[in-house]
Amino acid sequence: MHIYRTSAGIVLAQNDQIKLLSDTNWDTYINRDDLYAAASADFDTAEAKDANWLSEQTILAPIQRQEIWASGVTYLRSRDARMDESKEAGGDTFYDKVYVAERPELFFKATAQRTVGTRDALRIRKDSTWDVPEPELTLFITASGTIVGYTVGNDMSSRSIEGENPLYLPQAKSYDRCAAIGPCLYVPGQPIAPESEIRLVIQRKGDTAFDQRIAINQMKRSHTELVSFLFRECSFPDGVFLMTGTGIVPPNTFTLQSGDQVQITIDGIGTLENWIE
Repeated sequence: MHIYRTSAGIVLAQNDQIKLLSDTNWDTYINRDDLYAAASADFDTAEAKDANWLSEQTILAPIQRQEIWASGVTYLRSRDARMDESKEAGGDTFYDKVYVAERPELFFKATAQRTVGTRDALRIRKDSTWDVPEPELTLFITASGTIVGYTVGNDMSSRSIEGENPLYLPQAKSYDRCAAIGPCLYVPGQPIAPESEIRLVIQRKGDTAFDQRIAINQMKRSHTELVSFLFRECSFPDGVFLMTGTGIVPPNTFTLQSGDQVQITIDGIGTLENWIE
């Protein structure tokens, strides 16, 4: 089941069928441990729409009162890239240690105010010289700590700032339009298949500047492990989104530019499309 937050309201999509719900409260609708069963039941009675109807609506980011948190150094490629970027500052060993540590790296990423949905613009910081998208499988977790859905996430990163000093991580990660999630909330009847792939494509002036993919089973840590640490001393009354880290890192010679088109696709979920202001 794919659940969209749109300008017309909450939309359910399954097997090429589109249904509009009468329920318009996004926060209470998704924050339930039985979301798959509830959405499946609602699908049978909701208002049917033409197959092209959804493309005519504005698809909003699937977030309102929720926070977005993020995980770092969960893929080997991410560890290596972080060690490389912070080597001159003497912080490279931090990333090697956290990769093998019991406790994962978790950090606050964004509120809904600083998050955009698909087909919207992301920003790169004006005081940064090296910026990349980070394509990430993103979990939606209810207030009880139950993973009920998934979406596509882009954890934008200012690598030049983080590379100066690991303590600058909040500035490298959190700013206006620093995150994108969407296009929908994917709610399956069972956990997402571990062989599912994430693909990042960056288009620049009509040409492909970067194209790479990785399977989510390349993650070192499990989804439930990350959630257990996030919920140890934090509560989330409306649920929370958790980006699970990236295994795709463009080469050190690459940095995002204004006008770039970023497409992140995850099997089963869909494609998150954004451009850089």
